[in-house]
Amino acid sequence: MSDLYTLTRGHAPLLISIPHLGTYIPDALRNQYTEAALTVADTDWHLDRLYAFAVDLGATILAARVSRYVVDLNRPSSDENLYPGLATTGLCPDVTFRGEPVYRDGYRPDAAERERRIETYWRPYHQAIQTELSRLRKNYANVLLWEAHSIASVLPRLFEGTLPDLNIGTQDGRTAAETVLQATVNAARGSNYTWVANGRFKGGFITRHFGAPHDGIHAVQLEMRQNTYMDETSPFSFVAERAKAIEPTLQAMVSRALDAVVAL
Repeated sequence: MSDLYTLTRGHAPLLISIPHLGTYIPDALRNQYTEAALTVADTDWHLDRLYAFAVDLGATILAARVSRYVVDLNRPSSDENLYPGLATTGLCPDVTFRGEPVYRDGYRPDAAERERRIETYWRPYHQAIQTELSRLRKNYANVLLWEAHSIASVLPRLFEGTLPDLNIGTQDGRTAAETVLQATVNAARGSNYTWVANGRFKGGFITRHFGAPHDGIHAVQLEMRQNTYMDETSPFSFVAERAKAIEPTLQAMVSRALDAVVAL
């Protein structure tokens, strides 16, 4: 464990990255944030608990500790919009998913502060991903990078209506072999949950940057609807009954995608 992330190493060709799990805002920065931001509502809550089954699959699990309101680990350091024409939040977000200000007046980070956050928080997480992928690739021709995410089911600023329960992304097939995507989709299709592949969420920066099927790295992002396993209102409680219901589907999606990677 470091101050920036937790890392549990496994032996299987599977790395699960949870870049938005963190809730930590350094004490030196907290006075800059609005009360709304300090609730860290846009956290991908409880995913470490939901993916605990993956330890038995031999997964390596990397989970951020720092809040996305400090720096978003799933955005490019250049801060370009990954979904041109659609609303999103940036590398150092200045609004929440609901459009509320993140910073008090006069405290938005300037270019120097953004660069400091990149070097202090963003780059070490990406280096950890690269290190673990390289370690696994020494033993396996193909490796699965599973990007674990979750989001509130209704966010009018970002999308219309209600999201499907399971939102699978491979950047329209660019970041994983077709057999890997189909294995993931088939597991979702066999469940009682709604799903979509490469819909509103096609995969963020980590999926797009590291996913390179021709080099043996197959990246799949899963954006889960949060009310499938938790309460979407503060204090954002884990709901064990819902989580227990969806876990077999989640486990099937990861396991079948892993099997497809191993079969390549």
